[in-house]
Amino acid sequence: MSLISDASLTEKSNRLQLGEFLRRRRESLDPNRLGLPRMRSRRTPGLRREEVAQLADVGVTWYTWLEQGRDIKASAKTLAAIALALQCNETETSHLLRLAGYQQPAVRAAKACAKVSAHCQMILDALDPLPAIIQNQRFDILAYNSAWCRLMNIDLTTIAAEERNCIWLAFNHSGWRRTMVDWDEVMPHMVALFRAQMGEHPGEPEWENMLARLMASSEEFRQTWQRYELKGFENRVRHFLRPDVGRMALRQNNWWSTPQNGDRLLVYVPDDEESAAVLAKLTA
Repeated sequence: MSLISDASLTEKSNRLQLGEFLRRRRESLDPNRLGLPRMRSRRTPGLRREEVAQLADVGVTWYTWLEQGRDIKASAKTLAAIALALQCNETETSHLLRLAGYQQPAVRAAKACAKVSAHCQMILDALDPLPAIIQNQRFDILAYNSAWCRLMNIDLTTIAAEERNCIWLAFNHSGWRRTMVDWDEVMPHMVALFRAQMGEHPGEPEWENMLARLMASSEEFRQTWQRYELKGFENRVRHFLRPDVGRMALRQNNWWSTPQNGDRLLVYVPDDEESAAVLAKLTA
């Protein structure tokens, strides 16, 4: 009886999350960019429900119920049409389908590890002076090299185990935050990554606990979380500043230990000669 009750609560929570995601996504779109006719009487931002319904070729009432989190059935094909109408990217579409109960093609998930092997640490140490870390899906830091600590202006040996998390440190460690030149761009991107990853772990205590701690510790995180943005991982250039040596543009490269739910190796490589010289000075 308890299992049935828990499953029902999870389904209801997913329906409500799906409705919130659809509403947030709809309100974020610019009607003019989608070629929709101008309307003088627009009192709310973004698209109207009837416009989304028209673009997705579904009924307005049915779509309204979907946004309201009602217990209605929707095929994967219909949801894909709604995702297309809302200009969802691949990550957002996967999130939408997952909340509706449609799992992606099965890939054997790797069991999350609390720590890495000695061989993984040897790889990190061999990469020095390139900054590198290994983190899990929840952004917990599992291993790192000394170059990465110098880059982020942090001594992880002084940080409690439960706080060795990239999202937590970004919002709660002043030294870390001061190194991030492009904070206004990186911060919402990190939150969107965390939300997308958390969508694969509904109701799991470790994820819920981390979210609660972040919400309690940072007003900036709370406001950004309410945007309901989702992002996927990509190799990208990040900008760092260490006042003692200067500014660096480093390309973040990502590798995974397994196709799904695997630990992620992040290695930062200078994007230009000037950054290479600054990094060499920092890690000398």
